[in-house]
Amino acid sequence: MKQSQWQTRELTTFFLDGVRGAIPGAALQLSVLSKIVQSWLPGPKRILDLGCGDGILGRTLMTIFPMAEVVFADFSEPMLEAAKEKLKGKPHAAVIHCDFSSPQWLDHPDVNIPFDIIVSGFAIHHQPDGRKKELYGEIYNLLTESGLFLNLEHVSSATNQITRVFDDYFVDSLYAFHQSAGSSDSREEIEKTYYDRPDKVENLLASVDLQCQWLKKMGFQDVDCFFKIFELALFGGRKRT
Repeated sequence: MKQSQWQTRELTTFFLDGVRGAIPGAALQLSVLSKIVQSWLPGPKRILDLGCGDGILGRTLMTIFPMAEVVFADFSEPMLEAAKEKLKGKPHAAVIHCDFSSPQWLDHPDVNIPFDIIVSGFAIHHQPDGRKKELYGEIYNLLTESGLFLNLEHVSSATNQITRVFDDYFVDSLYAFHQSAGSSDSREEIEKTYYDRPDKVENLLASVDLQCQWLKKMGFQDVDCFFKIFELALFGGRKRT
Protein backbone atom coordinates (compact mmCIF):
# COMPACT_ATOMS: atom_id res chain seq x y z
CA MET A 1 0.00 0.00 0.00
CA LYS A 2 1.31 3.45 -0.91
CA GLN A 3 2.23 5.52 2.11
CA SER A 4 -0.23 8.22 3.03
CA GLN A 5 0.94 11.75 3.77
CA TRP A 6 -0.77 11.28 7.14
CA GLN A 7 1.85 8.71 8.07
CA THR A 8 4.60 11.33 7.90
CA ARG A 9 5.77 13.26 10.93
CA GLU A 10 5.85 16.49 8.93
CA LEU A 11 2.14 16.50 8.12
CA THR A 12 1.16 15.23 11.56
CA THR A 13 2.98 18.10 13.24
CA PHE A 14 1.63 20.61 10.73
CA PHE A 15 -1.95 19.52 11.37
CA LEU A 16 -1.79 19.23 15.16
CA ASP A 17 0.11 22.48 15.67
CA GLY A 18 -1.10 24.64 12.81
CA VAL A 19 -4.50 23.49 11.59
CA ARG A 20 -6.64 21.73 14.15
CA GLY A 21 -6.86 24.71 16.47
CA ALA A 22 -8.17 26.74 13.54
CA ILE A 23 -11.02 24.39 12.59
CA PRO A 24 -14.19 26.50 12.68
CA GLY A 25 -16.58 25.53 15.46
CA ALA A 26 -14.22 22.94 16.98
CA ALA A 27 -15.36 23.47 20.57
CA LEU A 28 -19.02 23.38 19.53
CA GLN A 29 -18.46 20.16 17.60
CA LEU A 30 -17.15 18.47 20.75
CA SER A 31 -20.00 19.91 22.80
CA VAL A 32 -22.65 18.56 20.42
CA LEU A 33 -20.96 15.15 20.25
CA SER A 34 -20.79 14.98 24.04
CA LYS A 35 -24.45 15.96 24.43
CA ILE A 36 -25.61 13.26 22.02
CA VAL A 37 -23.60 10.59 23.81
CA GLN A 38 -24.77 11.66 27.27
CA SER A 39 -28.39 11.73 26.13
CA TRP A 40 -28.45 8.42 24.26
CA LEU A 41 -25.82 6.23 25.91
CA PRO A 42 -24.89 7.61 29.34
CA GLY A 43 -23.10 4.52 30.66
CA PRO A 44 -20.75 3.11 27.99
CA LYS A 45 -18.29 0.39 28.91
CA ARG A 46 -16.25 0.35 25.69
CA ILE A 47 -15.52 3.20 23.28
CA LEU A 48 -13.54 3.15 20.01
CA ASP A 49 -11.93 6.27 18.55
CA LEU A 50 -11.30 5.15 14.97
CA GLY A 51 -8.66 7.11 13.07
CA CYS A 52 -7.99 8.82 16.37
CA GLY A 53 -5.14 11.19 15.52
CA ASP A 54 -3.95 12.40 18.91
CA GLY A 55 -7.20 11.13 20.44
CA ILE A 56 -9.17 14.35 20.78
CA LEU A 57 -12.60 12.68 20.48
CA GLY A 58 -11.83 9.72 22.71
CA ARG A 59 -10.15 11.95 25.29
CA THR A 60 -13.21 14.17 25.35
CA LEU A 61 -15.39 11.15 26.11
CA MET A 62 -12.94 9.90 28.74
CA THR A 63 -13.48 13.07 30.75
CA ILE A 64 -17.22 12.28 30.80
CA PHE A 65 -16.88 8.52 31.32
CA PRO A 66 -13.60 8.02 33.22
CA MET A 67 -14.28 4.33 33.91
CA ALA A 68 -14.97 3.40 30.29
CA GLU A 69 -12.39 1.41 28.35
CA VAL A 70 -11.35 3.51 25.34
CA VAL A 71 -9.44 2.12 22.37
CA PHE A 72 -7.58 4.66 20.23
CA ALA A 73 -6.81 3.33 16.74
CA ASP A 74 -4.85 4.93 13.90
CA PHE A 75 -2.50 3.90 11.08
CA SER A 76 -0.11 6.84 11.55
CA GLU A 77 2.73 6.18 13.97
CA PRO A 78 3.38 9.91 14.55
CA MET A 79 -0.31 10.38 15.43
CA LEU A 80 -0.20 7.38 17.76
CA GLU A 81 2.87 8.82 19.46
CA ALA A 82 0.97 12.07 20.00
CA ALA A 83 -2.00 10.13 21.40
CA LYS A 84 0.21 8.15 23.79
CA GLU A 85 1.74 11.37 25.06
CA LYS A 86 -1.71 12.83 25.75
CA LEU A 87 -2.90 9.61 27.43
CA LYS A 88 -0.09 9.07 29.91
CA GLY A 89 -1.46 7.89 33.23
CA LYS A 90 -4.81 6.83 31.76
CA PRO A 91 -5.18 3.15 32.76
CA HIS A 92 -8.38 2.58 30.76
CA ALA A 93 -6.87 3.71 27.44
CA ALA A 94 -5.39 1.42 24.79
CA VAL A 95 -3.52 2.90 21.81
CA ILE A 96 -3.21 0.57 18.82
CA HIS A 97 -1.92 0.63 15.25
CA CYS A 98 -4.86 -0.15 13.00
CA ASP A 99 -5.41 0.52 9.27
CA PHE A 100 -9.10 0.53 8.37
CA SER A 101 -8.47 0.84 4.63
CA SER A 102 -9.24 -2.89 4.44
CA PRO A 103 -11.40 -5.25 6.54
CA GLN A 104 -8.24 -6.75 8.09
CA TRP A 105 -8.38 -4.05 10.76
CA LEU A 106 -11.08 -6.18 12.40
CA ASP A 107 -8.51 -8.89 13.11
CA HIS A 108 -6.83 -6.79 15.80
CA PRO A 109 -7.59 -8.36 19.21
CA ASP A 110 -8.51 -4.99 20.73
CA VAL A 111 -11.27 -4.31 18.19
CA ASN A 112 -12.97 -7.68 17.82
CA ILE A 113 -15.03 -7.16 20.99
CA PRO A 114 -18.24 -5.08 20.63
CA PHE A 115 -18.21 -1.36 21.45
CA ASP A 116 -20.99 0.77 22.92
CA ILE A 117 -19.75 3.88 21.13
CA ILE A 118 -17.62 4.31 18.02
CA VAL A 119 -16.47 7.79 17.05
CA SER A 120 -14.29 8.97 14.20
CA GLY A 121 -12.90 12.40 13.40
CA PHE A 122 -11.76 13.61 9.98
CA ALA A 123 -10.45 10.19 8.95
CA ILE A 124 -12.93 8.14 6.93
CA HIS A 125 -13.10 10.69 4.10
CA HIS A 126 -9.70 9.46 2.90
CA GLN A 127 -11.34 6.22 1.75
CA PRO A 128 -13.10 5.77 -1.62
CA ASP A 129 -16.89 5.62 -1.41
CA GLY A 130 -17.04 1.85 -1.79
CA ARG A 131 -14.73 1.39 1.17
CA LYS A 132 -16.61 4.02 3.21
CA LYS A 133 -19.84 2.04 2.81
CA GLU A 134 -18.10 -1.22 3.64
CA LEU A 135 -16.50 0.33 6.71
CA TYR A 136 -19.82 1.70 7.96
CA GLY A 137 -21.17 -1.84 7.76
CA GLU A 138 -18.21 -3.13 9.77
CA ILE A 139 -18.81 -0.41 12.36
CA TYR A 140 -22.49 -1.35 12.58
CA ASN A 141 -21.59 -4.97 13.25
CA LEU A 142 -19.07 -3.95 15.93
CA LEU A 143 -21.63 -1.99 17.95
CA THR A 144 -23.55 -3.41 20.88
CA GLU A 145 -27.35 -3.32 20.77
CA SER A 146 -28.40 0.37 20.65
CA GLY A 147 -24.72 1.26 20.22
CA LEU A 148 -23.89 4.71 18.87
CA PHE A 149 -21.75 5.78 15.90
CA LEU A 150 -20.78 9.43 15.43
CA ASN A 151 -18.59 10.63 12.58
CA LEU A 152 -17.10 14.14 12.66
CA GLU A 153 -16.12 14.48 9.05
CA HIS A 154 -15.01 16.50 6.06
CA VAL A 155 -17.85 16.17 3.54
CA SER A 156 -18.41 17.48 0.03
CA SER A 157 -20.23 20.70 -0.77
CA ALA A 158 -23.30 20.65 -3.00
CA THR A 159 -21.64 22.88 -5.63
CA ASN A 160 -18.20 24.19 -6.56
CA GLN A 161 -19.33 27.69 -5.64
CA ILE A 162 -20.05 26.56 -2.08
CA THR A 163 -16.66 24.84 -1.94
CA ARG A 164 -14.98 28.14 -2.82
CA VAL A 165 -16.80 29.93 -0.01
CA PHE A 166 -15.82 27.18 2.44
CA ASP A 167 -12.17 27.33 1.38
CA ASP A 168 -12.12 31.10 1.83
CA TYR A 169 -13.83 30.78 5.22
CA PHE A 170 -11.30 28.17 6.35
CA VAL A 171 -8.36 30.34 5.25
CA ASP A 172 -9.85 33.21 7.25
CA SER A 173 -9.96 30.95 10.29
CA LEU A 174 -6.40 29.73 9.73
CA TYR A 175 -5.14 33.27 9.39
CA ALA A 176 -6.88 34.40 12.59
CA PHE A 177 -5.51 31.38 14.46
CA HIS A 178 -1.93 32.01 13.35
CA GLN A 179 -2.22 35.72 14.07
CA SER A 180 -3.36 34.97 17.61
CA ALA A 181 -0.34 32.67 18.00
CA GLY A 182 2.01 35.50 17.01
CA SER A 183 2.73 34.39 13.45
CA SER A 184 3.96 36.96 10.95
CA ASP A 185 2.65 34.99 7.96
CA SER A 186 0.40 36.99 5.66
CA ARG A 187 -3.04 35.78 4.68
CA GLU A 188 -1.72 35.21 1.16
CA GLU A 189 1.05 32.94 2.48
CA ILE A 190 -1.41 30.94 4.56
CA GLU A 191 -3.78 30.68 1.63
CA LYS A 192 -1.00 29.34 -0.61
CA THR A 193 -0.06 26.72 1.98
CA TYR A 194 -3.72 25.71 2.29
CA TYR A 195 -4.21 25.19 -1.44
CA ASP A 196 -0.80 23.59 -2.06
CA ARG A 197 -0.86 21.15 0.86
CA PRO A 198 0.32 17.66 -0.19
CA ASP A 199 -2.50 15.74 1.51
CA LYS A 200 -5.27 17.41 -0.49
CA VAL A 201 -5.28 14.65 -3.11
CA GLU A 202 -6.20 12.18 -0.35
CA ASN A 203 -9.53 13.91 0.33
CA LEU A 204 -12.20 11.67 -1.22
CA LEU A 205 -15.29 13.55 -0.13
CA ALA A 206 -18.90 12.38 -0.16
CA SER A 207 -21.96 14.43 0.75
CA VAL A 208 -23.40 14.12 4.23
CA ASP A 209 -26.84 13.34 2.76
CA LEU A 210 -25.47 10.39 0.80
CA GLN A 211 -23.59 9.02 3.79
CA CYS A 212 -26.65 9.32 6.03
CA GLN A 213 -28.60 7.37 3.40
CA TRP A 214 -25.99 4.61 3.56
CA LEU A 215 -26.29 4.44 7.35
CA LYS A 216 -30.08 4.18 7.20
CA LYS A 217 -29.93 1.36 4.65
CA MET A 218 -27.51 -0.53 6.90
CA GLY A 219 -29.98 -0.45 9.77
CA PHE A 220 -28.91 2.57 11.78
CA GLN A 221 -31.80 4.46 13.37
CA ASP A 222 -32.08 8.10 14.50
CA VAL A 223 -29.67 8.96 11.68
CA ASP A 224 -29.08 12.66 11.20
CA CYS A 225 -26.55 15.38 10.55
CA PHE A 226 -26.30 16.95 13.99
CA PHE A 227 -23.89 19.76 13.13
CA LYS A 228 -22.67 21.30 9.90
CA ILE A 229 -20.59 24.30 8.86
CA PHE A 230 -20.05 24.09 5.10
CA GLU A 231 -17.90 20.95 4.65
CA LEU A 232 -17.51 20.14 8.35
CA ALA A 233 -20.24 17.81 9.61
CA LEU A 234 -21.11 15.60 12.55
CA PHE A 235 -23.45 12.78 11.60
CA GLY A 236 -24.32 9.27 12.69
CA GLY A 237 -26.95 7.12 14.33
CA ARG A 238 -27.75 4.23 16.66
CA LYS A 239 -27.74 0.52 15.99
CA ARG A 240 -31.26 -0.75 15.61
CA THR A 241 -32.52 -2.74 18.58
